[in-house]
Amino acid sequence: MKTKLTILLLLLASMIYNEVIAQDDTGAYKKRVLESAEIDFLSSFYIQNGDNAAVSGGNGTEKLMDATASIVIAIPLNDDDVLTIDAGISAYSSASSSNINPFDGSEPADPFVASSGASESDLWFNVTGGYSHSSDDRNEIWSTKLSISSEFDYFSAGVGGNYARLFNDKNTELSFNGNIYIDSWSLISPIELRSFGGGDSDNFNINQYTITGNPDYNPSYTPFEKSGRYSYSLGIGLSQILSKRMQGSVALDFVQQQGLLSTPFQRVYFSDIEDSFIENFHLADNVEQLPGTRFKVASGGRLNFYINEIFVLRTYYRYYFDDWGIVSHTASVELPVKISLKYTFYPSFRFYNQTAADYFAPYEQHLSSSEFYTSDYDLSGYKANQYGLGLNYTDIFMEKHIWKFGLKSVDVKLNAYMRDSGFKAFMLSAGCKFVWY
Repeated sequence: MKTKLTILLLLLASMIYNEVIAQDDTGAYKKRVLESAEIDFLSSFYIQNGDNAAVSGGNGTEKLMDATASIVIAIPLNDDDVLTIDAGISAYSSASSSNINPFDGSEPADPFVASSGASESDLWFNVTGGYSHSSDDRNEIWSTKLSISSEFDYFSAGVGGNYARLFNDKNTELSFNGNIYIDSWSLISPIELRSFGGGDSDNFNINQYTITGNPDYNPSYTPFEKSGRYSYSLGIGLSQILSKRMQGSVALDFVQQQGLLSTPFQRVYFSDIEDSFIENFHLADNVEQLPGTRFKVASGGRLNFYINEIFVLRTYYRYYFDDWGIVSHTASVELPVKISLKYTFYPSFRFYNQTAADYFAPYEQHLSSSEFYTSDYDLSGYKANQYGLGLNYTDIFMEKHIWKFGLKSVDVKLNAYMRDSGFKAFMLSAGCKFVWY
């Protein structure tokens, strides 16, 4: 009786297994790329602060709050093909961008005080659709994607593709990827420059205000004529399982940009022009002017080491340079600690430093005779540290479920980011992955 029961169980297991393993046209068996539809719910809350706002020429509040929610759905179309849809929305409030027009608030205009205009807050939307196909032997993977994103002054559309080839019993992977993005700015200039050919003045009349300092304010300002930006990227990657405990990868990426690479509403102040003020706000001498092309190169590598059943060490390094004069180094380390069968705690640390772009100078240190200039501190020289703490819950058996969805994993992480310029940012992110039964 026991023997018959064993045989029956084996036959039943074989039937279940054959539901998972599908036959191709040649009669060979293969495992589905994705067994069931998966849904990721992702969210984050981000805050930042600093005193070097680019909107007010490198001098002013950088306070910003952002809340983001997105959903990623992966749907198996058949044994070999997967469709992925990624949709997200982000709502932010920015004291910095509110000072595109600092004169529409109830308080005196000041670069360190948020205004209350339309640019104080906005919504960002993004939708990305992806499709991937795996060969019958699962040694080749082709994928493509199409994305669209939009906010109040910016629209972007992109298309990309990736090809990966596995060798050496899937211990080696070589991949190639390429992307094209076509972006368009709304040419919004600082409010005080609009009276000098900068478009809609939003009913702002500079003659209704008292100008102190130099009362003969007459900036040499010419609005941008073209609003397009084009970005092309090409990357190659190689991943290798080095041993039972170690895996490494290297990557090389090239990016070419052309078009409007300046931000139209970021002010610049010149040291050789007398200052003009309305209330406490320094009126712009001009806006950021940057070259119409930029070429970027980044190379990096990862090395992951399985120490034991409790600890895994993950390391990363990247070297970057571009033809604007920026050279940067990024190094990070993460140490996941498996505290139980389902829970993993992972602290992390990331170090970053970069040299300044050739066209950067702080507030009021540019010369009006220069061809290019910016006071955006993202293009300055600085060092930054990022500290992270994360907790992951994974249940491969999906014991917990909601309706027809089984909970596969939950991930929560807190990051603290600090620059030596005084800029600080904090982000709390969370994600839940469900599998459709």
